[in-house]
Amino acid sequence: MMSRADIVDVIGQFVRLKKRGANYMANCPFHNEKSPSFNVSPAKGIYKCFGCGKAGNVVSFIQEHEKLTYPESIRWLADYYKIALQETERTPEQQQQQQAGEALRILNEYAANYFHDFLLNSEEGQLIGLSYFKQRGFRKEIIERFRLGYNAEYNDQFFQTSVAKGHNKDLLEKAGLIKNRNGIYHDVYRGRVIFPIQSMTGRILGFGARILKSNEKAPKYINTPENELYLKSKILYGMYQSRTAIGKQDECFLVEGYTDVISLHQGGVENVVASSGTSLTEDQLRLIGQLTRNLTILYDGDAAGIKAALRGLDMALGQSFNVQLVLLPDGEDPDSFIQKSGVTRFHEFVKEHKQDVISFRLQIGLIDVGSDPVKKSKLVNEIAESISRINKAEDFALQEHYIKTASAKLQVDETGLVNLVNKYIRDRIDNDSRHKQRKEEAAAPANISEEDLAMAAAYGEGEPELIMAKPIAKDEPQEWALLRILIEYGHLAYDGFESVAKMIEERVDTAMIENQLVGKLYNEYFDHFTHFGSIPEIHYFINHPEPDIRTRMATLLHLNADISPNWKEKYGIDSVSGPMNYVVDVDSTMSYFELKKILAIQDQLTQLLHTEQDPAKQQRMMMKFMELRKMEREILKRHQQVVFKSLKSK
Repeated sequence: MMSRADIVDVIGQFVRLKKRGANYMANCPFHNEKSPSFNVSPAKGIYKCFGCGKAGNVVSFIQEHEKLTYPESIRWLADYYKIALQETERTPEQQQQQQAGEALRILNEYAANYFHDFLLNSEEGQLIGLSYFKQRGFRKEIIERFRLGYNAEYNDQFFQTSVAKGHNKDLLEKAGLIKNRNGIYHDVYRGRVIFPIQSMTGRILGFGARILKSNEKAPKYINTPENELYLKSKILYGMYQSRTAIGKQDECFLVEGYTDVISLHQGGVENVVASSGTSLTEDQLRLIGQLTRNLTILYDGDAAGIKAALRGLDMALGQSFNVQLVLLPDGEDPDSFIQKSGVTRFHEFVKEHKQDVISFRLQIGLIDVGSDPVKKSKLVNEIAESISRINKAEDFALQEHYIKTASAKLQVDETGLVNLVNKYIRDRIDNDSRHKQRKEEAAAPANISEEDLAMAAAYGEGEPELIMAKPIAKDEPQEWALLRILIEYGHLAYDGFESVAKMIEERVDTAMIENQLVGKLYNEYFDHFTHFGSIPEIHYFINHPEPDIRTRMATLLHLNADISPNWKEKYGIDSVSGPMNYVVDVDSTMSYFELKKILAIQDQLTQLLHTEQDPAKQQRMMMKFMELRKMEREILKRHQQVVFKSLKSK
């Protein structure tokens, strides 16, 4: 399974990847960012975000992005690649645990199939539900693509059928499919057409349902209540059906309703999603941003549509989206417009009537302002705040253009508007700084000052004075770097040894490694060789059974183990990554590892010498110190630079 899964292919279903050298880059799907820091390595089968730190393999990506368990992610990949899985028999406890984790997903899938089947194959579904969709002009293939459905008017038909199939009453209620009134259960969606709401991978997250009969007491649309799967602010209707077209055309149309999405798809406009009546949220923008930064919002010209269009747009500007807005003719919505005018006229109209956010806000705002100075002042502030969201460093010319346009249309002094824009920028920076400072203060450990330890000792006539550097901090970075070269290059040849792995095994005893996880993996590496007679391949660690190790490996193997600039300057030790330079990489990493260990032991001896009173023990410590000093010189000599520091030079 893992050998068949192409990480670029899979992640490319969710994120717009761009090739950069041997790897691929994208804006991270796990946090909001303006510049791409999400890196995918096809050779190693891993991803790493250098912004938020998320890392892993193809399975962990599916787990994290789709909120699935490890077994569910494996099954998702098996379905994607059309591979039949042979699952081992599970214990009753394991079955119960799996059922608890997948219960809502299983129930939603069952409900979607039930409503779709009832629409197409029952007499009531065909007479009422199917007739409504056909009246809207929806063809059979579009009904099937969006898995549209219908629920019977009879009070509890779905409930009774579901319970008979073994579904839990409490879970049915949690999913928003039934309600319990005084011990009597009834269907929530009775007499309604059903719009299943799907994730980016097609999983059913919840439902929207429209009533067909006129009923003033009942809302026209109802949705699934929020639960573990259905979080309205993180969902865009139609994303599953539209994601490929959005990425291919590098533009996303945003509309309000389910039928707008479906009608546009049927008309040939497939790069479209719906916010389902909510204002734009950061999570929704993140979903779109994974595929494109070009967002065109389509709204009808009524007051509600205009207000909905204005909400959340500053957030999109702040995230460097290229936001355009199109107001359709009075009395038209995207559904009715494309059905009347066709796809060619639709694209012509959009092209002719696209407006940027600032121009749109000015047009709408000036109509409302009239001659009211209070309203005008409010509009000037709103426009200034919107302009301040534009990244000045990246889009200076665009911000300047908007300021000139806005000052002319609002008839205000351009310098004054510039000052107001800068005020909003300063206020936001100050707020962000205060927030960051509070977070750092809450997370910061107690300050511990360290005094430089120094020792000057003469070892015979003409010997230079020696001084110890600051006590070495934890050796974790060097231990992880050692593990990295072992995993990456262990199988390759090394001068004087059968392989890099054999050289490391001879020169590094497990006792030298303080980090427990590094020690565990170090031993696991050589245990694998002992038991199987072969060095473990890199994918053994990338696809490790323990999820924490998989994540750590993805981070470790994506990073170049760069040496601290201070160490480069002081000791001339450098790190050069890449298959053609692996010997340099191995030598540098080993030298750095050994030098850190030597200096750490020297530091311990220095501290002991301060307190030891026994002359014989002092002599043994001094001899050991000299031995370590010699080893240090040898390491430095290999890198053609010997460094001495005297007490006087301090």
